[in-house]
Amino acid sequence: MGLDMYLYRKTYVKNWDYMDDGKKWAVTVSRGGEQIPVAQVDPARIVYVTEEVAYWRKANQVHAWFVREVQGGEDQCEPHYVEQGQLAELVSLCRQVLADHSLAGELLPAQSGFFFGGTDYDEYYFGDLEETVRMLEPLLTDEARSLGEFEYRSSW
Repeated sequence: MGLDMYLYRKTYVKNWDYMDDGKKWAVTVSRGGEQIPVAQVDPARIVYVTEEVAYWRKANQVHAWFVREVQGGEDQCEPHYVEQGQLAELVSLCRQVLADHSLAGELLPAQSGFFFGGTDYDEYYFGDLEETVRMLEPLLTDEARSLGEFEYRSSW
């Protein structure tokens, strides 16, 4: 039990007849590590590939930011679209707080909640910010954005 947080990238891979071959996706589905097709899944019918590109556990300050800035203040454990610019803003805030710990309560305040983890501004708090920068920074390139759109979801 506890606050689990996920950032997904959804890449649209539907191939259409009018598309040039160089623009089409090749989707392969295998089971058990063998390159044999899975009969129940038809790659031609796959529309999106969803990747978990970031995962946090009880990083309540990061969750509070997503609730405020992405979810309009509603914390309902539902998926929400996240713009790449919003991810860049979160990385910037993390960097500011990591450079000056006294800004933590102002820029990325901890949030209490049911099994949300600690609310102290301690090594765990700052470790979560370092991990956030590490996970999100690679997603800020044009190439990363061109692969799909981002979605945040939490569970508690």
